[in-house]
Amino acid sequence: MKLFIPADSAAVSIGANETAAAFAHQSALADAEIVRTGSRGFYWLEPMVEIEREGRRIGFGPIEADDVPELARLLAGDEYQSHPRCVGDIDQLLRDQGQRRFTFARCGVIEPTDWTAFVAHGGSAGLRAALDNSGQAIVDAVKESGLRGRGGAGFPTGIKWQTVHDTAGATKYVVCNADEGDSGTYADRMLMEGDPFTLFEGMAIAGVAVGAEHGLIYLRSEYPDAERVLRRALDVARAEGMLGDDVLGSGKAFDIELRIGAGAYICGEETSLLESLEGKRGLVRFKPPLPAVQGFMGKPTIINNVITLASVPAIMAQGAPNYHDLGINKSRGTLTIQLCGNVARPGLYEMPFGVTLDHMINELGGGSATGRPVRTAQVGGPLGAYVPAEHFDTPLAYEEFAEKKAMIGHGGVVVFDDTVDMLQQARFAMEFCDLESCGKCTPCRVGSVRAQEVIDRIIAEDEREANIELLRELCDTMINGSLCAHGGMAPFPVLSALNHFSEDFGVREDAAALS
Repeated sequence: MKLFIPADSAAVSIGANETAAAFAHQSALADAEIVRTGSRGFYWLEPMVEIEREGRRIGFGPIEADDVPELARLLAGDEYQSHPRCVGDIDQLLRDQGQRRFTFARCGVIEPTDWTAFVAHGGSAGLRAALDNSGQAIVDAVKESGLRGRGGAGFPTGIKWQTVHDTAGATKYVVCNADEGDSGTYADRMLMEGDPFTLFEGMAIAGVAVGAEHGLIYLRSEYPDAERVLRRALDVARAEGMLGDDVLGSGKAFDIELRIGAGAYICGEETSLLESLEGKRGLVRFKPPLPAVQGFMGKPTIINNVITLASVPAIMAQGAPNYHDLGINKSRGTLTIQLCGNVARPGLYEMPFGVTLDHMINELGGGSATGRPVRTAQVGGPLGAYVPAEHFDTPLAYEEFAEKKAMIGHGGVVVFDDTVDMLQQARFAMEFCDLESCGKCTPCRVGSVRAQEVIDRIIAEDEREANIELLRELCDTMINGSLCAHGGMAPFPVLSALNHFSEDFGVREDAAALS
């Protein structure tokens, strides 16, 4: 018998190691093999335990250490289905939820650094397909798939790769932005801890496509478990020939270096990240030149986030049309929605673009954890807009959200019930912008401080209507005058709170309608 128990850091934080240790001490299951995997993303079921039966994986959760003796007894007697926390066939559960696991197909299924299991479950097929094609053919496939950057901006990945491909230079780089710092996001961490070879495979495909032989992963310092897994996986990947001077016997070279950040949110912005990689202070660069033309060390550079790069292997292995067939309009493929906050069933859901927030929060997420009505959700991280419940029928897609003055971002969805104070949330957004500003441009550095002061006057009911007008003017200055998206988007949560929840600002309904 095989028992699959996550070693994912979120699962470990709530007892997965203790659960695994308890199973190891069960004499009734002395012959059982315990496999430590990544997480499936069902965080409301963690610590989750799966057993393999007739080609199916049957899940149980949450299973804490104290629950192990009874479950072990039922497993030994093959009476597992009677356990009250049996959730059944996990693959069927994924299908019932409408999930399409392209990027996360192996996460939670295999031991993260087991190369044999990785290959047996389809790993390296995308890279092998890429090695049989020209660089331009790879770029064309990425274009055809419709893949857009999953880090927040949603820029077409194939266009970025085409620019690097076409830019002359003997030395080029592939940089992975793993500085995942948005509130409510953990997809990058899950992938790196649960299936790191897929990230390496995507980076190697990018390198083959544009003629780069060196890749760098910029990992946030707050992810020590991911660092440990990545370092071990890099050693395995080199030993197996996935990385090195002769990638999978192709004669082409590509290797990856892991660099650790120092806790600066602004280094999630691509040019600040590049400055940090070069050993400088993480300050935003002026653009142009674009990183695709002059990036790391002044050389043409692909810079994409973890999920973007990890989506490429499935595109190459299964064909661009297979990926493009999912989604709606200009948003193709799957979105890794990270549902958290005040929600009953938090977790990662890899869904085709076009699903609605209402379905995600109220159907799959089970509504609020408190049982109270859901009032809003912040989508896209701390710089994302607060989407009111009346807009939950908007399809999760780039242009469709932009029409509502919101954004998809990295796919984080933080849920709030009807007790939330949106005036305080607006202040928090500006405080966050102030704390994390690199300080290079005045609208962001000074505007975020002045905005906090204005909001404090509104909270104190000091000339409320005049200060609300001043707050709008400050937000407009930051949006149009900031050097990068940090200052340019910090007003989004403030304005969305003001526009959709004006009553929390003490604005009369008739005045709000006029604004």
